[in-house]
Amino acid sequence: MTTNFPALLRLDGRGIVLLGAGQGIGEATARALSQAGARVLCVDKEGDLASKIAREVNGEPCVADVTKRPDMERVFDQARRSFGAVRGIVDIVGMAKLAPLSAFTDADYEWQFDVGLRHAFLALQIGAPLVAEGGGGAITFVGSISGVACLPNEVVYSASKAALHHMARAAALEFGPRGVRVNAIAPGFTRTPRLNKLVPEERWKAIGEGIPLGRAATPEEIAGPLLFLSSDLGAHISGAVIAIDGGLGAMAAIPPAFIATLKGK
Repeated sequence: MTTNFPALLRLDGRGIVLLGAGQGIGEATARALSQAGARVLCVDKEGDLASKIAREVNGEPCVADVTKRPDMERVFDQARRSFGAVRGIVDIVGMAKLAPLSAFTDADYEWQFDVGLRHAFLALQIGAPLVAEGGGGAITFVGSISGVACLPNEVVYSASKAALHHMARAAALEFGPRGVRVNAIAPGFTRTPRLNKLVPEERWKAIGEGIPLGRAATPEEIAGPLLFLSSDLGAHISGAVIAIDGGLGAMAAIPPAFIATLKGK
């Protein structure tokens, strides 16, 4: 029998919880999942953002602070009532506080691990059993290249992302026998709305010069792998952390001036 590979990408009728759906990578992922036929619960802390993307993808909005247990319990209760079966979770939540370690307060540390890791713990503890009960499926987290390599002023952020990567691997062992795949992706520099506000256009050009593919990613280029991992095309992928970084992680850590010399600049 010949395998119908395009059909394996389809998510027709599957209920998927998308955490952080309101903008950037989340917005692009909501469109990707919906276009593949999924029914998407669009979760965001900002109600207007959740409602806007839900309308556009014919999904359901849900306003929640995903770092809070009562809110996450409500998220998955709504998903179960709306979809009957929860077949997947995509967790895109994350922000970074960039500062030298000496400048971090205890409150800063707790905030960074809440927004970087606690929501993933709650998604697994509350949501993974529902995915198992619904017949199995995929849970995918958005980590970061910062969880693999070290960048300046990212000691705590990098630690939270490295922990997220390892949590995904460990959860893949725990939930795999119940039909639940757990993975993470590690994006590199990505032109999200938040970063576009912080980084001038000329700086993006300079960033691109340090990436083998010559540019930063778009949110859509991160959403594509998330769709793949959520679909049956990725049916035998679990416990993986996949870099989506334009080849940046393959480069040796050498001074920029030496790279410029090698390029004859």
